[in-house]
Amino acid sequence: MDEASPRWVNLSTTRPIQPDTSSYAVPSRILQTAVAAASNNGTAAALTAVTWQYETKYSFMIFLHFTDFQDTQLRQFDILINENESGPKLTAYNDTSYLTPTHVYTKSYRADDGKYNVTLAATKASVLPPMINALEIYIRVPYESPTTLPQDFQHTAALVRAYKQCSPCALSNIVMTTILLCMLVDAIVAIKTEYGLSRNWMGDPCFPIKYAWDGVKCSNASGNTSRITSLDLSNSSLHGTISKNFTLLTALENLDLSYNKLIGSIPDSLPSLPSLRVLNVSGNQLSDESLCKNYTGPLIFSRDFDGSACDKPSPSPSRNKVAIIAISVVVPVLVLIVLLFTYFIWWVKRKSNVQPVPTHGPTRDPEPDNVSGSQKSYGYNMNKTENRQFTYKELEKFTNNFKQFIGQGGFGPVYYGRLEDDTEVAVKMRSESSSHGLDEFLAEVQSLTKVHHRNLVSLIGYCWEKDHLALVYEYMSQGSLFDHLRGKNGVSEALNWRKRVQVVLEAAQGLDYLHKGCSLPIVHRDVKTNNILLGQNLQAKIADFGLSKTYLSDTQTHISVTPAGTAGYMDPEYYLTGRLSESSDVYSFGVVLLEVATGEAPTVPGRGHVIQLVKQKIATGDVGSIADSRLGSAYDISSMWKVIDTAVMCTADSAAQRPTMATVVVQLKESLALEETREKGSSNRVSRGSDIEAMASTLGPFAR
Repeated sequence: MDEASPRWVNLSTTRPIQPDTSSYAVPSRILQTAVAAASNNGTAAALTAVTWQYETKYSFMIFLHFTDFQDTQLRQFDILINENESGPKLTAYNDTSYLTPTHVYTKSYRADDGKYNVTLAATKASVLPPMINALEIYIRVPYESPTTLPQDFQHTAALVRAYKQCSPCALSNIVMTTILLCMLVDAIVAIKTEYGLSRNWMGDPCFPIKYAWDGVKCSNASGNTSRITSLDLSNSSLHGTISKNFTLLTALENLDLSYNKLIGSIPDSLPSLPSLRVLNVSGNQLSDESLCKNYTGPLIFSRDFDGSACDKPSPSPSRNKVAIIAISVVVPVLVLIVLLFTYFIWWVKRKSNVQPVPTHGPTRDPEPDNVSGSQKSYGYNMNKTENRQFTYKELEKFTNNFKQFIGQGGFGPVYYGRLEDDTEVAVKMRSESSSHGLDEFLAEVQSLTKVHHRNLVSLIGYCWEKDHLALVYEYMSQGSLFDHLRGKNGVSEALNWRKRVQVVLEAAQGLDYLHKGCSLPIVHRDVKTNNILLGQNLQAKIADFGLSKTYLSDTQTHISVTPAGTAGYMDPEYYLTGRLSESSDVYSFGVVLLEVATGEAPTVPGRGHVIQLVKQKIATGDVGSIADSRLGSAYDISSMWKVIDTAVMCTADSAAQRPTMATVVVQLKESLALEETREKGSSNRVSRGSDIEAMASTLGPFAR
């Protein structure tokens, strides 16, 4: 402050300030404090608010904020930039609105000598001296780096903000302590304004890369421009309909609007964007008509909607009459058919108990005399399976007397073998110390013979001969996911991110089939990286699900069992209550996802569980601190966040808050699509359609 300037007087109030809904608003706590010039012999004085000097090539914009809380007399003053020179003069300030925020701003101005001052000069009519609550200074910065395409983001100017609270310190101490990019926007800011987003989006959305906007992903720069290719607005409390402004982002490849409160329909032009590959609208209240549409092309359309209400026109009154007549005739006939069929089944079972059907195919030793009736029933059913029954001598031959040990499970040791036709197999022998008895063995064979899926390990045959129980599986030549994450069994090269996502996606599909694809749902009970096996080309398959429990009926949501599983992967709710459900597997799979993303074991000695470690780091927003360091930077950030977010949802404390495996599959498909796009590079990331003219505009400069 100049020595000739009057002294400052600090002002403050505890009265509430009227809300400011403009884009220039500053916190009310700042507006409750101010500084004013001390009166000079009882008359209002001029006040030099701030002075500074800067390089002459730069120009400035100045924002001033006022809220008067002294309403006893008139306060009126002019705002002068570079007093007594050719600087701009703003309209006189009048205290017409008590406790109501007011703001004024200058046009862009550059002083030839690089010296600046802001002076508040009282008018002749003013009784009270000039006052000010807050002041912001923006510097116009030449921006020669690559920028975002104007249709995505209107690059009018890059402004650097210097902000400091005026009181209780003197305004002469205001310095440029905080520098942030502030740019005028078009489509993306129109979206932010329309939905009232509270995200701290400032500057160019894409550059510098280190400060790219949260939830925004851009293509690599082509020339001096870049394109917005991914926008994640999930869980952002969006209300209303889906904005047509999204269609301005013509290079958009991924749009995630999931878990908001959107209503209405999806704009027809949105799925037609030339580059759009993933559109996620799950968790909203959109119209059935909109969700029923089938979109052509490579678009992945994610929605929490089963489509059962689609293509079902409302019946007319005449059709209702026909339906009533048809029902009155058809229902009795169906009841009669069901009764006859039930009697036939009872008759067949009764006859089979009296005179069993002879065994076809390879013979086996007679059942021991102490075999229970239920086990004899198992044996009869197993004779009808298509799986081969091996003798113990055959197993000795195929495994070269059990020479090559390849693993150990809860059932017993596993050995490598080769059949007569050179088919490679894994032979799981029941050990004497195994807690699984004959009933469990028979249950596994029964389960495995009925369950077939490309992501589930296939059963080739079994051995039930006196004291020898064995299961013969297809051989998975690339070991387990655990081996690849931990470098076990000769695996030296860590999986890259795309392969990791591909593996867990395939495993999720297998687990989803167990939950929803079987006649009775199967809960695995021991999902872990050791039980995700990899074959040629790293195709993933779920193993060891045969000892699982199945629901008794389609109406059951859980069964009560003694908790079993692997420490670190076990659902704590299931462990405490013994209530086993599909969500118990979902929790364990969430731990697997975290293990894949971080490279960490489920429990780290001295550091706790990986779930707690990841949640602590999520708050920082730095995905690099979470991701496996062996990946380096070779992964799509949005893809990584998608997996981490899915894992956190899967490991929610309450089973009711966890997603289904079907939802997990959708999320992982989106993550894989994002990573595959990154690997393809920038050549395929540029919009293939013509640019759309801007549909939204902004008025005036945007502060902050």
